[in-house]
Amino acid sequence: MTTAIAPINLVVPDDPPSSQSPSGRSLLVLDHDRFVREACREAAISLGYRASATDSVEQALWLVDSQRVDVVLLDLNLPGGVGLDVLQQLKRLRPESEVIAMTSNGMVQSAVDAMKAGAFDCLPKPFGLQELRLLLQRVDEQLKRKTEKRAFLEKNVSASGFGSIVGRAPEMEQLYRIIGKAAHTAHPVLILGESGTGKEMVARAIHYSGPFRDKPFVPVDCGSLVPTLIESELFGYVKGAFTGANQAKDGLFAIAEGGTVFLDELGELSIDLQAKLLRALQEKEVRPVGGTKQVPINVRILAATNRDLEQAVGQGEFRRDLYFRLNVLSLRIPPLRERREDIPLLAETLLARVSRVSGSKHDLSDDAMKALLAYHWPGNVRELENCIERCCAMNSGPVIGTADLPNSIRGASAKPANGGPEGKIAPMSDVEKQAILGAIKQLHGDKLMAAKLLGIGKTTLYRKLKEYGENAVALQR
Repeated sequence: MTTAIAPINLVVPDDPPSSQSPSGRSLLVLDHDRFVREACREAAISLGYRASATDSVEQALWLVDSQRVDVVLLDLNLPGGVGLDVLQQLKRLRPESEVIAMTSNGMVQSAVDAMKAGAFDCLPKPFGLQELRLLLQRVDEQLKRKTEKRAFLEKNVSASGFGSIVGRAPEMEQLYRIIGKAAHTAHPVLILGESGTGKEMVARAIHYSGPFRDKPFVPVDCGSLVPTLIESELFGYVKGAFTGANQAKDGLFAIAEGGTVFLDELGELSIDLQAKLLRALQEKEVRPVGGTKQVPINVRILAATNRDLEQAVGQGEFRRDLYFRLNVLSLRIPPLRERREDIPLLAETLLARVSRVSGSKHDLSDDAMKALLAYHWPGNVRELENCIERCCAMNSGPVIGTADLPNSIRGASAKPANGGPEGKIAPMSDVEKQAILGAIKQLHGDKLMAAKLLGIGKTTLYRKLKEYGENAVALQR
């Protein structure tokens, strides 16, 4: 039966469309009734929108996923009763878009469910042009507020950085702009950077600056999980799946429902688990260990790695299809040596943090600051943080001098700035190797302590040592 709709005045208003709605707003009508589709589309055009209409769910989802759509007029009474499911898919694909749910008289529960699923408002049929105009004006005001907030996040970061990320170097300003844009999409983001650069902080900034901020943020350290337990941690398990599984347990994907899963050190996943992760991302469902049924998931994926994934793909260590699935948006965090001008600001921020906790104020001498600036920081910001905390803990006076710094940092200021003897430039891989092996030697073979002081993960340290070979490690003992 065709849904009735009151006559709609399609005459263009006396005021120019631009005074009704800003130029460039796009609107999509998804309704199974051709008359309703065309009437709504033409009404939206008369109000200044770029409007299109379709009765195909597949085409509507494709349009929303492939191009910007600001407003969707969605018929909840689609054939097959899929209206609410489509609403949820639309909000997943483009959470910044506003959806107006069109309902028939008497569909009170459907209207309530639509509002819970993220609809901006419900428009009961039949309706007239004035009702549609007023509702679109409210939507327009909401979109303006979102645009202003996004612009604020992108352009008006604090004087020292973005949220808890500290830095004013040009490379960091560019990073903040990308974070602000990435925060307002639902696409996967691949965060690239060396160990200690702050990849999890960037992931948190993306999550808490976007529309999912009120949902869970679940970090997963893929490098520290036992390989045989990763699948059950991510996907969960059913009762009796293995010895000790006395009751069913939700995986991290289920715990993060509606929010973000942050896969840190993604490059450490085995090929077998990479295949299962790819299926979960493609099908938006997982199968708990020992289970027979698929469980739907609704999460956004942020992934980080310090490895060159393109090289890993070429060597057969990482799946090409998973790489392309995750690399929809990517950003690179610059290592500390590429933004040395931020070292004084970072040091001051870290000193202030330690002082708040300890109640004792500490400052760096000019010579100590020069030594920090001369050091190459293979462990990046994490290594700097550990250095500052160590100096504050070991130093009894208010001023931290050069003598209070670790030997490796003290020695850096006495070496040529180019990093090599007789003016030769040493490759970063050699500098990194020297720092790691030197730390192990200084700590009499304590690898875990070396990793902590260098500001790198133990998994990364062991992988580096494997690359160097056991003979190289033995020489440092």
